[in-house]
Formats: sequence, structure tokens, C-alpha cells
Amino acid sequence: MQMLKARIAELKDDIIALRRDFHAHPELGFQEFRTASVIEQYLQALGLTTARMAGTGVVALIEGQQEKPVLMLRADMDALPICEATEVDYCSCTEGVMHACGHDAHMAMLLGAAKVLVENRDNLRGTVKLVFQPNEEINGARDMIRAGVLEDPRVDAALGIHIWSQLPSGTVAATPGPVMGGLDVFKLAIRGKGGHTGFPEEAVDPVIAAGNLIMAVQAIQTREISNLHPTTIMFGKVEGGTKSNIIPEEVLLEGTIRYLYPAGPDSPEHPAQRFQRIAHSICDTYRCTCEINMDRENIPLINDPRLTRIATEAISQVLGPTEGLTTMQTIASEDFAEYSARIPAAFIFLGCGNPDKKTDIAHHNPEFNIDEDVLPLGVEIFVSSVFTFFQHTV
Repeated sequence: MQMLKARIAELKDDIIALRRDFHAHPELGFQEFRTASVIEQYLQALGLTTARMAGTGVVALIEGQQEKPVLMLRADMDALPICEATEVDYCSCTEGVMHACGHDAHMAMLLGAAKVLVENRDNLRGTVKLVFQPNEEINGARDMIRAGVLEDPRVDAALGIHIWSQLPSGTVAATPGPVMGGLDVFKLAIRGKGGHTGFPEEAVDPVIAAGNLIMAVQAIQTREISNLHPTTIMFGKVEGGTKSNIIPEEVLLEGTIRYLYPAGPDSPEHPAQRFQRIAHSICDTYRCTCEINMDRENIPLINDPRLTRIATEAISQVLGPTEGLTTMQTIASEDFAEYSARIPAAFIFLGCGNPDKKTDIAHHNPEFNIDEDVLPLGVEIFVSSVFTFFQHTV
């Protein structure tokens, strides 16, 4: 591993340059055309054959001494609809679009790992499937799975790494079991009868129904579901009315329900079902009607215990047995969960938070940035995990 570490250190400037290029040219989900082209050119220059999936997704195989097992390494590609507020030289060139979640770093790290693995393919005791996935922010993983990313050859296990600004730079979190939350996105239209605020008795006010609904559903997470099953219900949008003295016909609400446990139709907790029950009851109480659209955007991300142990062993080889290795859970969601629900998978968090470099700002913030010094560490974790996985599986 020391020789590989030295090689990765030599590639640091190239990896940073890749990340900055992706950062300066962000593209939204399923619009990652330039991004996909850059990735294809890089992989093809390594002698790999690339294929497109789900429009802008890029897949390539690094075949070692034998075909099986197959370990999938995944990086996400899409940016966010955010106006960047950093002052870096490589700031976004696209107005209103920004890499504010670290996907630029994920791609750069996986490309760096691809280069090192290709250079050492004679020592690989299996196949590595490189997957650059579009549209993570709105579950592009499902589209990749429908397109056959887990087949031909069939994937035996998957590994992903996410840059994380809320962990100190160089810290790595590998946690068995639930690590990221499920996500239901809801939209409500509460309809009443418009009127004059001076004669409220002649109207049916959807505003008071909306206000009570927002407060009432908070009882779900504190009175109906165990505190041992983390649940959050958040409203991100409240819209209604045109003037201060007019009772509107309609109020629109949008938000999210997040949870760290399976919450399907057979789940006893089922927060979405409880939410809808209370919403309809509140609207009935205030003589309004309620139309609810509920979309399950992500399921909880659950790390396979065995694969997490293998990843932890690989990380320990990189960091040392006790330095910088921790565990972490978050209610934020990730579509890597679609892979972990189908095959053994592990999702690792790589800390990039450094207050001195102002890289400890939360993800999805206009001032989000990363500590680029951790990029080689991400490459090392990818590479070490590949060799450790094959060692334990073959």
C-alpha cells in the first residue's frame, strides 16, 4: 500500500485540477453532458471502454486476473440550482448552478482511483465497475438500475464515498446499518373559499387550516413514533394569498419527511400515512379540502455489516488503526440507498471540514467548499477497499 500511497500523492495536483474543472462547469441532473464527456475522455485515455447509461451516466470496467467478483465504485455527477457565493478562482461559470454538495470531488477521486487501479490491474483478483451516476439529487440511481447498471456483469457489492463538511478534514466515518435517512417529499393544496378579511365568517380560510396543519403534524415525531426511530417533518414552502385584506382561495405547502428506518406500507411507524391522516382531519375541521401528493424520493441507506467491516479494514490500512476513523448517521438522504437495498453495499463519509479554510460550511449552501487536501485520501480509500474486498471475497 505504501507504493500506491506514493503514486496517489504524485497524482494530487491532477486530481485537484479535475475537481476544479468539474466545479467550474456544473450541470444539473440528466444535463451532465460536458461532465460525461470529460469523464469518458479520461477513462478512454486509460485504455478503458466506456458506455452510456440513463443518458448521461458513464460506466467502465477494469478487468483484473479474473472476471468475478465484481465490485462497483460509484460517484455522482450532478450539481444544484444554487448561485455560488464563494470567491474561488474556479467559481461556477454557469449562472444559478453550483457544485454545492461535493459531487465534483467524488468524480475527481474516482477518476484518480481508476488511474491507479488500471496501473495495477495485474494485481486485481476480480473486476471493478466504475459508475458515474447522474441526477443523485432526484434519485438517478433508480434510472441507472433500470438501465442495467447492476448487470452485465452482475455486481456483487458496491462502495461509495461522500465528502462531508461537518466532519473534520481527514476523518473517515464507516458505520454498519442505517446511515442516511429515507425521504418523502410532499405537496399539499389546501382549498377554501376566498373573501374579505373584514368578513371572515363569509369565507372558508385555508390560511388558518395551513397554520394548524403545520403545527399538528409535528406531534407525529414526538407523540406517535418512538424517539428511537428518528423522524423529522419539515416545511420548506408556504405560498398563498395576493393582498393583506384578501382571504385566499388556496394555500400551497411543500416539505419533506425524513426517517432512519424502513417506512414502507407494512411499517408500523409509516410517517407518511400518519401525516396524511392528520392533514385531512385538520382540513375537515376548518371546512377546507386538501389534496396531497406524496413522493418517496429516497429509501433509507443501510450499510451491509460485512462490507462495512471490509471497508473499515481498508480505511485502517490507509489511516492507521486508530487515527481518524469514526461512525456517523445523518437524517439527510442519498440515492445510493437504491444500490444498498439490492446488493451488499457500504457508503463512507470523508471529512473535509476545516474552519481555517472555510470548508466547514453545510452542504447545499452557496458558500460551500471543500478542503482539497483530503482528495488523495479518498482515492486511497477507494483503492485500498478494492484490494481488501477481493482479498476477503476470492
